Amino acid sequence: MSPGESVPPPDRRVPGVVRKAVGGIYEVRLPGGGVVEARLRARLKQERRTGDSVAVGDRVQVRSHADGGYTIEAVEPRDSELARRSPGGGRRAKVIVANVDQVVIVLAAARPEPHLRMLDRFLVLSEANYLPAIIVVNKTDLVPPDEVRARFAAYEAAGYRVLPVSVREGAGVDEVRGVLCGRTSVLTGPSGVGKSSLLNAIQPGLFLRTAEVSEAVQKGRHTTVSAELVPLECGGYVADTPGLREVGLWAVPLEELDTYFPEFEPYLGQCRFTSNCTHTHEPDCAISAAVAAGEISSDRYESYRTLLQGDATRG
Repeated sequence: MSPGESVPPPDRRVPGVVRKAVGGIYEVRLPGGGVVEARLRARLKQERRTGDSVAVGDRVQVRSHADGGYTIEAVEPRDSELARRSPGGGRRAKVIVANVDQVVIVLAAARPEPHLRMLDRFLVLSEANYLPAIIVVNKTDLVPPDEVRARFAAYEAAGYRVLPVSVREGAGVDEVRGVLCGRTSVLTGPSGVGKSSLLNAIQPGLFLRTAEVSEAVQKGRHTTVSAELVPLECGGYVADTPGLREVGLWAVPLEELDTYFPEFEPYLGQCRFTSNCTHTHEPDCAISAAVAAGEISSDRYESYRTLLQGDATRG
């Protein structure tokens, strides 16, 4: 338990939220603010759930024991979850975090260069899980403002909120803090974009590890090794996640992929083949026509085609 927190009597169940999971040990935050380490009861490992039996953000029931240990006795149903395909093309789901209100995707304006295809995958995952997504662009001090706006204009046109930030200069940090306060958010994105630095700026005293980007390959080094739910002084939680190099779509029906691109919505149902148009080669396709007319970003459209073809080959 944390200093100053009372220990629950032995053999008593108390509710909690999983804050961190490493090697079969779960850090659980209790209602009073204390944190205990608990193991999962063997029978819970057999329950059918997406991904692992317990994920960061899960609401659980913890039992205290006379020897000072704790076990997770029950896991409550999830309101939401953000899941991706296991790395390396696996056929299992990896739940990044459960029970969140929104997804905050952090990219860098430079060092490393923004990986927009990965951004599109994150956005599709958010849409498929009915979670609103916000895009944060850090390190804007490295790139002219007009260039940043131009690069992310298609996302604003699609209806996404894009927040330019420079943690180094302190610009935009208060706006991001306002987005996070009072909500449970997952903060995700590639390595090296400054997620931990952003959280350190939003709530001084966290002292999350940070590292410089490799000059040779322009990729960040992993400083967050597992997802962790961080409580905010202003209310709410943020799930700080490891930097991801791969985002495989999970449980996203390919026939519904077009509905996860918000800018496509006004044109859906207007194609000649209304029920089965893939928007890739069919004649009289409203989506293709909108791209040709400049009403839909050609880059976003190509991302849609890549996702459709790439994930179809994975089965």
